[in-house]
Amino acid sequence: MKIAPIHLVLGLLAAATGFLLLKSRQAAPAHTTSSREELLARGKYLVQLGGCADCHTRKEVTEKGPVDDPAMMLAGHPEGLVLPPPSGDSGPWFAATAGMTAWTGPWGVSYASNLTPDPETGLGEWTEAEFVAALRTGKHRGTGRAILPPMPWQPLGEATDTDLQAMFAFLRSLPPVKNRVPEPQPPVTGTVSSR
Repeated sequence: MKIAPIHLVLGLLAAATGFLLLKSRQAAPAHTTSSREELLARGKYLVQLGGCADCHTRKEVTEKGPVDDPAMMLAGHPEGLVLPPPSGDSGPWFAATAGMTAWTGPWGVSYASNLTPDPETGLGEWTEAEFVAALRTGKHRGTGRAILPPMPWQPLGEATDTDLQAMFAFLRSLPPVKNRVPEPQPPVTGTVSSR
């Protein structure tokens, strides 16, 4: 089995997410909510359409293949499972993943964030404005560190304010899961890969 180069994998992921969100925006005009239930339903729809659980939910291996761990729905990469940083070799690079919640590449190691409303380890202390700004700017909380690949913040940032607000409202309605995701790691520079 041949693995696609990282730029192809990330490009396809970003293109697919962008296409789905664009089709969602074209299929229905900007959504106006008349109730909390409609807002949450719209947010759930967009989170599912965007495939957020694909990276932000730990998988369990079953006889049918990997499936989402319901106890860790959108809780990000498992706490305590830190990957070794990739070497700083110039490439060719390929995307590598650990359980679909951590990715390595020339940027280092990125871990899928905890999107549940846990106040210590998730989005519980985030404001709606910080969430929207993060997806518009590609910066953690809108002003912090860069949001790393493969997170497709660029096409998500094209969503309407109403849709991003609905996504945030839905994520805030989930049961909080305490799961402190490891911090991103830069690549090790000046090393030679044994691969």
